Amino acid sequence: MLTLSSISKNFAGLQVLHEVSLAVPERGIFGLIGPNGAGKTTVFNLITGLLMPTAGTIEFFGQRLDGMAPHRVTRSGIARTFQNIRVFKEMTLLENVLVAMGDRARFSMLGVLLPLLAYRDAERRERQAACELLSRVGLVDKANFFAGTLSYGEQRRLEIARALATQPKLLLLDEPAAGMNSVEKQQLMDEIVKLGNTNLSILIIEHDMRFIMGLCEQIAVLNFGRLIARGTPDDIRADPGVIEAYLGRDHAPEPVIQP
Repeated sequence: MLTLSSISKNFAGLQVLHEVSLAVPERGIFGLIGPNGAGKTTVFNLITGLLMPTAGTIEFFGQRLDGMAPHRVTRSGIARTFQNIRVFKEMTLLENVLVAMGDRARFSMLGVLLPLLAYRDAERRERQAACELLSRVGLVDKANFFAGTLSYGEQRRLEIARALATQPKLLLLDEPAAGMNSVEKQQLMDEIVKLGNTNLSILIIEHDMRFIMGLCEQIAVLNFGRLIARGTPDDIRADPGVIEAYLGRDHAPEPVIQP
């Protein structure tokens, strides 16, 4: 589905990614992990068109993405969340999702003749679709609350609903559990599992190893901009290169990367 082939990225002479090749399969939940500064968010920025690769290609269902504008990447079927929450805090949850839906409503010929009726019908359908998205992340009961009144974890889930509003085939989640307490993390895990059981594919960056190991079927590991491992959670947990990248040579792995 998504293929990165020998991707490299330089910033003013500093090489952040070194010939990273990665294939994300269709459907399911795929993890991308690594220590701070490993290049994980840079990968997301390259996929979504916020950055151009210095070398290599990115394809999504056979379509080249490298060099494509971010709004065209979104239209191709890729949506993302960010490390820093980006919701409109002075708007309701419903309004936040409606804004993300954009111009999804389409007007029929009858709507051209009867614009008021067409507008009202389109508005009703979009509000219903927005409520369904909020329901998928467990927030429909707060649809008319202002986003700024939500807890940190709830705002994270609202971000996911906004991303889903673009009807993606692939959802990129950049540290979605950052700043959450244990209860919020478990709720988020449950919601992501439900999403992964649909036709949606999910690529997730996360530092919490219990969180990532409990969610993903396959995990890839970056360190200093290089791909050093890929496999199942058990493979990654036992990989000497991963253990060294996270802990150094002289430390035992069990306290950190046990699920």
